[in-house]
Amino acid sequence: MNIISLAGIDCLLSQNPWWKHHRIGIVTNDSACTHDGITTRKALVNHGFNVVCIFSPEHGLHVMGPDGVPLQDTTDPVTLLPVISLYGSKLFPSECDLSKIDILLFDIPDAGARFYTYLWTMTHCMESCAIVRKPFIILDRPNPLSGDLSMAEGPFLQENICSSFVGRWCIPVRHSCTTGELATYFNAIKKISCSLEIISCKNWKRSQYHTATGWNFIPTSPALQRFESMLLYPGTCFLEATNLHEGRGTQLAFSLVAAPWLGPEKLISYLKTFSIPGIGFKMTQFTSSTHKYTGSVCRAVLFFVTDPEKFKPVQFGLILLYSLKKLFPSFGWDLYPSAVNPTGKNHLDRLMGIPHVEKLFDGSRDEFLQNIKRQCVISAFWQEQVGKYLLYD
Repeated sequence: MNIISLAGIDCLLSQNPWWKHHRIGIVTNDSACTHDGITTRKALVNHGFNVVCIFSPEHGLHVMGPDGVPLQDTTDPVTLLPVISLYGSKLFPSECDLSKIDILLFDIPDAGARFYTYLWTMTHCMESCAIVRKPFIILDRPNPLSGDLSMAEGPFLQENICSSFVGRWCIPVRHSCTTGELATYFNAIKKISCSLEIISCKNWKRSQYHTATGWNFIPTSPALQRFESMLLYPGTCFLEATNLHEGRGTQLAFSLVAAPWLGPEKLISYLKTFSIPGIGFKMTQFTSSTHKYTGSVCRAVLFFVTDPEKFKPVQFGLILLYSLKKLFPSFGWDLYPSAVNPTGKNHLDRLMGIPHVEKLFDGSRDEFLQNIKRQCVISAFWQEQVGKYLLYD
């Protein structure tokens, strides 16, 4: 019988911290729950914690806001507490916001990829708390893609050129750390001087993926509706910067690539020549309901991970882009406007964390493979960088 992993919230509820009756603010959303499915904010209130306000990240408190769309302040219908949006007119709590609380908690599940914006909301909150000298407490959670540092993949973000809200600081695309570990790392190397506390998970090992935790999967954003999509997301998210459909508007977002002009058989045949471990392919089609090819029937290739311990999503995502560009004359790079990048320019550079990424796909196949090996295989260096900040075995 597998032992259920416990998140930071589960461990906190069994404690009686000194700050329990102080004024508490919490950065959270509906995807943050206890192991038995109670939202973190409701569980805290039910256990007598003095929560006085809520801060919500991208997609809002109810995890329904469309990708990249700014959101307004509101009221939580569950607790009747005010909800201050951190993805609208501001990305971090103001000094006025923080003057009304004594402690700021953070509990939002991560997706294990650098460009998932909840991580960067966390860093902004750390900096804000450091300025006004308020304690910042992270209720940690397992990394759904495991904490196996040998599976970490680059590139490392070049901060002086490519820093943005889909990647502020220099970490790899797939980081294999928990939010609490990254907070500890950032607090040290960025010299934030935040009064930081991590309430750690229990019964979680670095080798464990989400499927080994004993938890049901709760969607963490409108597009990531399945754990299977999360396995692919660190690579298939690059499709956002192209004129290909990444499956938004379906239950299979980030698990497929599609377009009216796509040749699924041709693409599958070519991808198989790369002998990519841990992945399979299937042909399908759907009618698009999003801004890409609205109302058109899109021919698609569905991806499914057959072995998570062998599959490298970032390398796969780059091979996928190379294949699409090589095979289909209709392929093109595209803009991706959002609240934090209104023009939508340089989206691929921001996702990858390095400049002029499009040039990576212009050379020969051998040149391309050499380049992505150099950019992506970084696990040993990353383990050396982050090793002393890890919280779990």
